[in-house]
Amino acid sequence: MFWKTQRDIFIAFFRSGILGYGGGPSTIPLVHREVVGHFKWMSDEEFADVLAIGNTLPGPIATKMAGHIGYQVGGVAGLFNAIIATVLPTVVGMIALIGLLSNYRESSIVTGMTHAVTPVVGIMMLVMTYQFLKQSKKGIGLAQTLVLAVISAVAFELIGLHPALVIGLLLVYGFLSGGSKSQQKEETKQRNVSG
Repeated sequence: MFWKTQRDIFIAFFRSGILGYGGGPSTIPLVHREVVGHFKWMSDEEFADVLAIGNTLPGPIATKMAGHIGYQVGGVAGLFNAIIATVLPTVVGMIALIGLLSNYRESSIVTGMTHAVTPVVGIMMLVMTYQFLKQSKKGIGLAQTLVLAVISAVAFELIGLHPALVIGLLLVYGFLSGGSKSQQKEETKQRNVSG
């Protein structure tokens, strides 16, 4: 069982790492597909939580998510296994292609390939955002989610707040509103028991 779990962790994160051309944002939907869709190690809500926490911490999102999910699924061995599987394709690709890409970095083909990846990553992120919006009906609600998204976009784009500050404020809001909701549920539960 241990070796099967470790093999599955390696396969999931290696596939995400090797197909995630374009950096961390391009790997997030691929990791989601592996972790939630294929192996069913966590739910959409749990994945959203891992993604939110990963975005608040410094460093590459792909390795942070790999480390957390690997540890959750396979312990310390899973943590190292997932990180190695995530980083290995990039390291091998860089070593193998560094000379080739540096020679042809001004080539219109290489530039075109890089530009072609951007809309694909955008569509993948849009699909995942849509899935999270559908999930928000169960949590804080679709209307509140959209209001927070608009406020965040205004704070980030128009006011110029740093993304880390916006994420931090949203975390504080979530912590405060989550605490009050759980307290309300507990009070309702106690009333139902006593009544």
